[in-house]
Amino acid sequence: MQSAQRSTTAPAKGAPPGAEPGQSATFAELLRRVKAEGLLDLRPRYYVGKLALNTSLLVAGLTAFVLVGASWWTLLVAVWMGFCGGQSSFMWHDAGHKAMFRSKRLATAVGLFHANFVNGISYGWWVNHHNRHHSHPNHLDLDPDIGRRTAIFDRKQYASRTRRQRFIVRHQGVLFFLLLVCELFKMQMTAYRNIARRQIRQPVLEGSIIAARAALYLGAVFWVLTPLQAVAFIVVQQAAQGVYFGMIFAPNHKGMELRDGEEETLDWLERQVLTSRNIRPSWLMDFVYGGLNYQIEHHLFPAMPQRSLPRARELTMEYCAERGIPYKEVGFFRSYREVATFLDEVAAPIRAGQAS
Repeated sequence: MQSAQRSTTAPAKGAPPGAEPGQSATFAELLRRVKAEGLLDLRPRYYVGKLALNTSLLVAGLTAFVLVGASWWTLLVAVWMGFCGGQSSFMWHDAGHKAMFRSKRLATAVGLFHANFVNGISYGWWVNHHNRHHSHPNHLDLDPDIGRRTAIFDRKQYASRTRRQRFIVRHQGVLFFLLLVCELFKMQMTAYRNIARRQIRQPVLEGSIIAARAALYLGAVFWVLTPLQAVAFIVVQQAAQGVYFGMIFAPNHKGMELRDGEEETLDWLERQVLTSRNIRPSWLMDFVYGGLNYQIEHHLFPAMPQRSLPRARELTMEYCAERGIPYKEVGFFRSYREVATFLDEVAAPIRAGQAS
């Protein structure tokens, strides 16, 4: 497994000599096929183009913001900037997985710019958090993406929820999606707490970048717009980006197989495939999801450049069919329907008074 930081997980049973943590003999054959086609080779020119496109989207939004000026039409610009922030997250995501460049310094610079400066999120916190998620996807105790949610994925989690959270849980099939408007804000607050507690490697640097971003962002918004328009712009931009973030992560694992205290019994291949769901690819889906619609392949090969994921999908589907391993891929709308149905089914016994 290749990622921004090496996992401390011990190699799985049956792992070949010299394998990365988690690689099993079952996975080794798929890995050999992928390497034979050069799919793990870095493609820096491709990412230079991606970075240029992302910069163009941001510049277009900033230009529109200035040209529209103090008008309520600026709320459309706010939605666009929320979309741009989501697109920017793919840049720090791939940089964090070392899928862009071999240079750690260059990858970190891309990550700090797109996470801290563009979005006000701590890149250092995210890398650590995301690597742990990759090591233990959908594990009730070990996956931090499950632990930080108000929603529950198993009834045993209900006891730890507060009174307010329990109301949300009882209706989480609907409220989970409504609360996504707060997702960006929650990630920003997490960044501030981790920096204040010095729980990241470079708290001064990351804090300074986020502070500079806040000063420029708030200064520009309140300088160009009226106070009421400025507040509305911030709320709409935050909400739009939060929903976009939710669109990206919600269908990837929610409603897929859960793990609880049995991680050592699974090899790397099954651990990633059985807990992940792909969204059927097209040029539009690939752009909107930044390649994360190939969630299975991304989890199997975190350091794989986005451009190689379509071919890796073909190889993985073929290999899983040979081994009889279930491979889940659905359309856009069905993915969210499955998530909502799963969350509602988990909450149904609680609404009926069967919380235990």
